[in-house]
Amino acid sequence: MIRTISPNPGRASFGRCAACAVRSLSVCDALDHADLAEFERIARNVQLAPNEAMFTAGQIASAVHSLTAGVARLYKLLPDGRRQVIGFALPGDFLGVSPSDRYSFSADAIDTVTACRLSREAFTHFIERRPQFLLRINEFAARELMLAQEQMLLLGRRTAEEKVAAFLVGWRERLARIGDIRETISLPMSRQDIADYLGLTIETVTRELPSFEREKMLAIVTGGVRLLDSPRAEALAAA
Repeated sequence: MIRTISPNPGRASFGRCAACAVRSLSVCDALDHADLAEFERIARNVQLAPNEAMFTAGQIASAVHSLTAGVARLYKLLPDGRRQVIGFALPGDFLGVSPSDRYSFSADAIDTVTACRLSREAFTHFIERRPQFLLRINEFAARELMLAQEQMLLLGRRTAEEKVAAFLVGWRERLARIGDIRETISLPMSRQDIADYLGLTIETVTRELPSFEREKMLAIVTGGVRLLDSPRAEALAAA
């Protein structure tokens, strides 16, 4: 069950959004002081446990979510029961906007996720009076399209080795964008998640990572990998 995080009653409501660590990365960055206060008034701060569903494909699109912490997995189930992971959402990402009245994909938490949740009705009324906010949302939609195009390339005529390298380099870049610039590339998702994202089997992903380690391109460490030969990884990713 998604849990609502109650605000501190001794603290002004507006303080939560003003102090948000990912505000500059989120749709909220387009809002001035008054609009941000209104956004906070209509939003609920919710928390999801690992593997808990945020929303499910086919479900009535009743709410939108702005992630503030954690990583979410976005996926579709194919008619034959297989799963295609279509992306991973990070803090600052905006999820749930749908052109129809139902969600077109599913989203669940990989680790503990927190998000600002707005009902679709409240969100629609909010953007109607704020064209600058709509422009910001369009920027996010354009970025999502770019990520979708990059995934199409990943699923295209690349070898398994190139796909895994491209994933690691791309994920490192996305982490850097949210300020996570560390020697170790954090990989909270499972090997199966990565395989389902790249259109590979888990056996292939499990084989490629140790192969890269033997070739001194990376080191597998707790919670992720450490790139030892970034130029080679980037060359494979660009192939």
